[in-house]
Amino acid sequence: MVDIFILMTPAIFAFACVVTLLGGFVKGAVGFAMPLIMISGMGIVIPPEVVVAGIVIPIVISNALQVGRAGLGRAQDALQEHWRYVLIVSVMILIAAQFVRSIPSNVMFVVLGVPVVVLCTIQLIGWRPQVPDHWRRPFEWTAGGLAGVLGGLAGTWGPPTVLYLLALNTPREKQMAVQGVIYGLGSVMLLFGHLQSGVLNAQTWAFSAALVLPALIGMWLGFRLGDRFDQARFRKVTLWVLIIAGANLIRRGLMG
Repeated sequence: MVDIFILMTPAIFAFACVVTLLGGFVKGAVGFAMPLIMISGMGIVIPPEVVVAGIVIPIVISNALQVGRAGLGRAQDALQEHWRYVLIVSVMILIAAQFVRSIPSNVMFVVLGVPVVVLCTIQLIGWRPQVPDHWRRPFEWTAGGLAGVLGGLAGTWGPPTVLYLLALNTPREKQMAVQGVIYGLGSVMLLFGHLQSGVLNAQTWAFSAALVLPALIGMWLGFRLGDRFDQARFRKVTLWVLIIAGANLIRRGLMG
């Protein structure tokens, strides 16, 4: 804990834990948005590079749980069908992660904020791309490359993955298994990428590890209480809150 408080005050650390718990709750309740919530929430008071480091270990652990809940057999089937997308996402996450420390803080706020606003707006309006069968392979490589870059820089390859699966008309019952594989392997690549980049170091590693507990508590609450909510309304409210928070990150990047 001493290392953590070199980076931030106890009050800011407590705020980060609350944001992470909320992110875990939403992920448990509706199955998405934990990285987006952590980035847009913690980015209000914590430097971007520390925010990116903070999300890494909670993402790895939570996605491992998602893979486990989906079942290893279904995960293997998903990997066989979508290996191209998984491969390019993983490679681009490793590559893009190396550039995080070279991006100025004000630019990084914009890099973090723009994907949050754009991707949440797309989900809010319900737009879904349509891809003909003969364009599937180029689409897999292109969509995977974009998702991997966003993942390496901002830890947000989840929403592009949802759009990718919708574009391929993936049955709803298969989506969770496919997402679990993509998120799980991608998060491991993110961990390796930021160990190499130096974003995840002795101090930020402690911060990221400390956020695992609130993330898991939030997910547990989300699993237990999620069925009590109007899922569609809860999802819309979450997306609107993320859009506002993402817009604030953009404002900080442009105006300081």
